[in-house]
Amino acid sequence: MVLAAGAGTRMRSSRPKVLHELAGRPLLEWVLETARSLGPDEIRVVTGVGGGEIRSRFGESGIRFVDQPEPLGTAHALGLAVVDVTGDPSVLVLYGDVPLLEADDCKRLLEAVEQPALTLLTMERMDPCGYGRIIRDEHGQVRRVVEEADLSDDTMRAIREVNTGILACSGQLLTRLLPRIGKRNAQGEFYLTDLVEEAFRDGVPVHTRLLRCPEKAQGVNSASDLATAERILQTRLAGALMRQGVRIRDPARFDLRGSVEAASDVELDVGVILEGRIRLGPGVRIGPYSILRDVSLGEGTEVLSHCVLEGVETGNHVRIGPFARIRSSTRLHHHVRIGNFVEVKNSRLGESSKANHLAYIGDAEIGDDVNLGAGVITVNYDGAEKHVTVIEDGVFVGCDSQLIAPVRLGHGSFIAAGTTVVRDTPPDQLTLSRNDQKNIPHWKRPGKKS
Repeated sequence: MVLAAGAGTRMRSSRPKVLHELAGRPLLEWVLETARSLGPDEIRVVTGVGGGEIRSRFGESGIRFVDQPEPLGTAHALGLAVVDVTGDPSVLVLYGDVPLLEADDCKRLLEAVEQPALTLLTMERMDPCGYGRIIRDEHGQVRRVVEEADLSDDTMRAIREVNTGILACSGQLLTRLLPRIGKRNAQGEFYLTDLVEEAFRDGVPVHTRLLRCPEKAQGVNSASDLATAERILQTRLAGALMRQGVRIRDPARFDLRGSVEAASDVELDVGVILEGRIRLGPGVRIGPYSILRDVSLGEGTEVLSHCVLEGVETGNHVRIGPFARIRSSTRLHHHVRIGNFVEVKNSRLGESSKANHLAYIGDAEIGDDVNLGAGVITVNYDGAEKHVTVIEDGVFVGCDSQLIAPVRLGHGSFIAAGTTVVRDTPPDQLTLSRNDQKNIPHWKRPGKKS
């Protein structure tokens, strides 16, 4: 059971709280991934405000959505979810805004489920402010959980063992005890934490399992909480990559918002952001403050600082940047060089071709050993349609030339600097389009009128 009906008012956002992103994925997606890894018979998600948007995002098979039309509290939400549970399954209760919990922590809870028994996941905090306290009797048995707003004295406030909200128990126990819960509390809600007191009154054992790493229970209720959870998760993701051998210059300045397949001797400098599906071949090096999204880089490829790559595939020993932008559907073959302030979109560059500075290459098919000088532009858009430029092997295009697509530059063509190419060029010939240069003697620069 995943409780995801909170309005998230402290987020100050029109978006449902559980759809805010953590490492590039909605909070709820992280929780569902953990839930699925446990192999449950069924996953139920309770939604409230924004439920339609949540269903639209997670409407895949295997998830049953339950609507909580009024925000009457967590016990009310869970009661709606278990109303038709049959048999006596083990039930694990998770929260859509607690995304950092791992499968092993959940398994520890489920392994402790007895008939009948209630098992809570607790943690100890030096500063327990904001959490419900675990109240035990003189024998150390859990009697109840008291929420922060209902603490009656300083002794209770000083208790360091707190409730995470995560619990596991039998389905029959839930269906028996939940209807007994009232809302005599400061918030006027049906607290799920009151389940503990009801279990104690019924003589049902209440067990606890201590969460060894309290940051895993980090809830997200505000933009500040989201930022805290982001850095916790990014540290975890960076650690996993480094255990695989990836060298990350500063894990505190690294962000992964997708998945990475990395070979040996990969190096990531500071400020690198990886999004979507990333494949990095042996010896790949990514320079500082570069962003890669859905990229596959071949062996020995180097991306220098401040580059943006999206939907790019490279061969081996390609060099890109600094300050280059390579856009979707671009294929760079072995030993290609893309330099500073070059933009490439929906193009293929053959082996050992290069555009070292200040060029735009769009919708182009470029052969091997082509040189594009500074300021070269493939003029691919006529205001209505995109057109293709074809540049065959061995072509040299001089600086500040414009190639008006559709056009084909023949094998070995040499395009003089400053040329505007409007027709196909023959192989192995020089093409230029210039007016004769004129020098005017005795010319005077115009001055300002007095």
